[in-house]
Amino acid sequence: MDYQKIYKDKLVTAETAAMAVKDGDWVDYGWTAATPVAIDKALAKRMPSLTGVHLRGGILMWVPEIFKIDNPAEHFEWNSWHMGGIERKAAAQGFAYYAPIRYSELPRYYRDSATPGDVAYFQVAPMDEHGYFNFGPSASHMTAVCETTKTVVVEVNQNMPRCLGGMEHCIHISQVDMIVEGDNPDIAELSSGGPATEVDETVAKLIVNEIPDGACLQLGIGGMPNAVGSLIAESDLKDLGVHTEMYVDAFVDISNAGKITGARKNIDRFRQTYAFAAGTKKLYDFLDNNPECMSASVSYTNDIRQISALDNFISINNTVDIDLFGQVNAESAGTRNISGAGGQLDFVLGAYLSNGGKSFICCSSTFTSKDGVTHSRIRPTLAEGSIVTDTRANIHYFVTEYGLVNLKGLSTWQKCEAIISVAHPDFRDELIKSAEKMNIWRRSNKK
Repeated sequence: MDYQKIYKDKLVTAETAAMAVKDGDWVDYGWTAATPVAIDKALAKRMPSLTGVHLRGGILMWVPEIFKIDNPAEHFEWNSWHMGGIERKAAAQGFAYYAPIRYSELPRYYRDSATPGDVAYFQVAPMDEHGYFNFGPSASHMTAVCETTKTVVVEVNQNMPRCLGGMEHCIHISQVDMIVEGDNPDIAELSSGGPATEVDETVAKLIVNEIPDGACLQLGIGGMPNAVGSLIAESDLKDLGVHTEMYVDAFVDISNAGKITGARKNIDRFRQTYAFAAGTKKLYDFLDNNPECMSASVSYTNDIRQISALDNFISINNTVDIDLFGQVNAESAGTRNISGAGGQLDFVLGAYLSNGGKSFICCSSTFTSKDGVTHSRIRPTLAEGSIVTDTRANIHYFVTEYGLVNLKGLSTWQKCEAIISVAHPDFRDELIKSAEKMNIWRRSNKK
């Protein structure tokens, strides 16, 4: 089959591709680094003439041009599977909304949805000799999107890393309706949040001490998981494996330090498995054509059954705050949405089901608000409207700079006492008083 001829027949301009959208359509943008660029610019020019357009995407790494038109809410709304700072600002402006779902469920949602997509736009790596376009570092749920969307349009980027996999990491030209050759921008980089703080490093040391040789790792994004990664790279640990939702820069450092072999993984042996990747150029260069790294659907990476099949699974994630009942909020500040459910609960549950597995929820004990006031991240109860990401029945280890506690199976008074024991000392008396009022304080730990 002459794939080059088919390619030329399907090649169109970004402006032609943008014409596929009609009033009331459901339009999918690619995930993270796969968000379209040239097509987005063309659609932004058309959008003022459209109404009722429903857009879906998530973890935007730059502000799309469609966000910059006058009165965007009059023409479309953005439905985010996982929000970041760009989308939070759009939400405050009244045209972006979070779509609550466990990230692992996205592929099934698309395949079973009563509202299939009309158009999908996303960046891909150049077509290979077999007629396949690689999804780059954003396999995630893209195969399901393509299977259920009426018009599939790829935007080719020569700089997109080719991320190998074996399952749902590419699309064949026969499944593509239009091809746009984009402007070949550099792949957007995502900072790990700056250098680790003293608190980050203290928490990291507590967690690394709990990691055995041969463990399989999942790291979230942020200062603390990044600090854990740095310490692991400097440690004596060996034969580590990777099975994670998000592939971050820390994994590259651990790999380059020779700590990751995957030799003890029960499944996908010797492979570093992930659903999507976002980080610096160092990360994209490492993933490009690397057979050790396995790009896969999020329905696989975040499947509790796959996670639990891996011995000594170690899951490390951040949280916004936690209450004295052990309820974890990693998604909002009261009613203000910050991110999303993601895969945190999947990994919390899967790690505990793993033979020797452990999940760690970590945070600094305090934060300082814009007015300069210091607040405890450990609260008597979550703020009104806060989202419970992990229920009190699911949490395993909780860590702050003041210690690490295992909360699994504890009575309410035991759990409360353990959580307060790792709170900032300045807030402990106040928390004890609140616990007494809620009848979950059995005895005072004050001498």
